Amino acid sequence: MTGANRHYVLAAGGTGGHLIPAFALATELERRGHHVALVTDERGAAIPGKPSFLPVHVLPAGRFGKNPLAWVKGAGAVLEGRKMALRLFETFEPSAVVGFGGYPALPALLASTSAGIPSLVHEQNAVLGRVNRMLGGRVQAIATAYPDIARLKPKYAEKVHLVGNPVRAEVLQLRQEPFPPLNEEGLLRVLVTGGSQGARVLSEIVPDGLAMLPPALRQRLQITQQCRAEDIDAVRERYRSHDIPAELGTYFEDMATRLADAHLFIGRAGASTIAELTAVGRPAILIPLPIATDDHQAANTRELTRAGGARMIRQERFTPKELAKQIQALAQHPQALANAAHAAWNCGRPNAVKDLADLVESFGGAEMMDVIRVGGEAAETSGRGALA
Repeated sequence: MTGANRHYVLAAGGTGGHLIPAFALATELERRGHHVALVTDERGAAIPGKPSFLPVHVLPAGRFGKNPLAWVKGAGAVLEGRKMALRLFETFEPSAVVGFGGYPALPALLASTSAGIPSLVHEQNAVLGRVNRMLGGRVQAIATAYPDIARLKPKYAEKVHLVGNPVRAEVLQLRQEPFPPLNEEGLLRVLVTGGSQGARVLSEIVPDGLAMLPPALRQRLQITQQCRAEDIDAVRERYRSHDIPAELGTYFEDMATRLADAHLFIGRAGASTIAELTAVGRPAILIPLPIATDDHQAANTRELTRAGGARMIRQERFTPKELAKQIQALAQHPQALANAAHAAWNCGRPNAVKDLADLVESFGGAEMMDVIRVGGEAAETSGRGALA
């Protein structure tokens, strides 16, 4: 293979959080003329949004939970997956293997190290995930989405590259659009989502919290909310009883458009969600998933809340009264909401997929590139006066 046309294997867990950045990288590498293959599990192979050109290889991957009795079975699955990955590498001849976390990425990355193939991992969250922690000493590079990553050993500092979290192209193209016009009489559009499966706590709390807002603010609300199918009728009745107009659905195909129209987001703090909020520049009230591994969703909010682009409420404190309080703090005055939007926008890393692709291309090609950008975003932020 020549340096101009190389092969890469991407390995990712079977959730959207792992696969969305993998899909984005695959698209960018294919655009640059390379051949890309994806390794995941059966769940990941069924995730929507996979580029049509991307072949998928399903490998067995064991999980290692708290029950030691399951470890033997898990180890057996990993070893079988490793053998299958080695056979794939013999025919595909990758220049590098890129892991995006999750147990389905483990067999391919173990195979790459045993075969002498360079490897790197991308961490989407502000806490280094279990698989990426296991492999930190074996890989040649660790790409991160945040400047501060918990559970990342200091001895790995030389191999860390800050790139950000790749987002969907249709979201990234909204970055230069201004924040939707807002004045003290106009509609205040609020977007509420709880991740791919929805979140019951949002259905239970958000309608009553919005109802507690001062009348002048409550009368301006226009809500779009994602709900679980089993909750949607009850949520619709709550909004009707509060006389708050709301569009409800279990899934919105045009989520990028709805995010573009929103003045305020309320929802979980997954890595992809925060990457899209900061790419577009939308203020948010974030309720981290309390059972997220290593409390990584709370860690994901740190940079955005410190910048003033979001408020974070722990789920145990997430009551209608507290929600109303935080909405008022953000949305009582249009300029305050616009300022928060600008702060969120400043946290965005719109070059994430390009920087990650540059790093990946440095394997098997030119000397490794350092894509940590020190001053790039400072120059960019000065060009968006619409939010100032």
